[in-house]
Amino acid sequence: MPTSVSRVWPVGALCRAIADALDARFNPVSVGGEITGFTRAASGHCYFSLKDESGQLRCAMFKRAAGMLDFSPRDGERVEVRGRLGVYEPRGELQLIVETMRRAGQGTLFEQFLQLKAKLEAEGLFAPERKRALPVLPRGIGLVTSLGAAALHDVVTALQRRVPHIPVVLAPASVQGGQAPAELAQALSNLYLLAQDPRGLEAEKASKNAPMVDVILLVRGGGSMEDLWAFNDEQLARTIAASPVPVISGVGHETDFTIADFVADMRAPTPTAAAELVCEPTQVWLGATQMLEDRLHDAMQRYLDRQSQRMDLVSSRIGRPSALSAQQRLRLATAEQQLQHALRTAMQSRRTEVQRWQQALTPAVGRVAQAQRERVARAALRLELLDPSLVLQRGYAWLCDEAGQAITSVAQVHVGQGVRATLADGAVDLVAHGRSTN
Repeated sequence: MPTSVSRVWPVGALCRAIADALDARFNPVSVGGEITGFTRAASGHCYFSLKDESGQLRCAMFKRAAGMLDFSPRDGERVEVRGRLGVYEPRGELQLIVETMRRAGQGTLFEQFLQLKAKLEAEGLFAPERKRALPVLPRGIGLVTSLGAAALHDVVTALQRRVPHIPVVLAPASVQGGQAPAELAQALSNLYLLAQDPRGLEAEKASKNAPMVDVILLVRGGGSMEDLWAFNDEQLARTIAASPVPVISGVGHETDFTIADFVADMRAPTPTAAAELVCEPTQVWLGATQMLEDRLHDAMQRYLDRQSQRMDLVSSRIGRPSALSAQQRLRLATAEQQLQHALRTAMQSRRTEVQRWQQALTPAVGRVAQAQRERVARAALRLELLDPSLVLQRGYAWLCDEAGQAITSVAQVHVGQGVRATLADGAVDLVAHGRSTN
């Protein structure tokens, strides 16, 4: 009997044959399941998987169909889709090309999430008045994440760039899996001891010089709802609520929300954003310090200017010696001018008065002088009449002794005495020969 030979299919041909069989057998097809791993590419195409308890199917929804949706699909939502089954030949994967999608009820995990969220919200764990402001200048930053997480590198890099002077205390814990909630809660509790007393941890867990922790970062990178489920744990939420210091939750991407986000004092859209929220960059504080320094310098300069003005005012009141001397010199010069003017005025007044008196006295002086001249003439006349020479001219002689004493009596003469006789035209020396009396 001839041996039958099985056909050898080229891979691409087999993929196309399977796609044709699927198309003929199932398409179009409607499928219900829970969304997981939903992503929207920059092109606008959406990629995700539909799952249930027993299976998972990869799906693609192109931009045209995605633009017709009336809601934003999220992980954990249960939906019903309609599309065409096919094979993605480059990878040989079964794929459902979704043409329409509608909500079909929320998935099991999402329902649990909403139930826990409603319970904790009713207890007031999400209340805005519970939220504490972040410290302006934390002395230390606590960090809870996995040692192998990319978020650890992102956060540490951001903190090193922004605030290299602030110490960071890492409390490692799993961020995914069944053991993760308990480890996260324990890591937070360890940091709470540091927040209360830097020597509160055991020696093997903390250095004697461990810094005070003033704020805590709870971070993890993005993932599906299942990947982030550890952060939807009730005990972890209550541990966060009991924190003595503010807690920043930076779990997943911007579109991811967990119970930890609602309980924390602040939610950051990403781990890196959490690091940026914890404190301002060093340059900002340096700039603020410089601004304060400038303001202090300006204030001090204004103060010094005011004091200088006060000193000028006081100095002007007290007077410097040179200024006082100049002021006195000015006063003396002014007084000198005033005195000179007064003297000139007085002299002019006196000259006027003298001239007036002179004018009044000149006639009187003339009269007095004339009277005096007349008196002198009369006196001269009398004296002339008394002139002895006139008597001598009449024949009389004036006799005197040798000593020049006038001889008025014969008793003054003795015989032989020399006598001088003065006549009108000369003198004659005589010798007395005798004397006689009348």
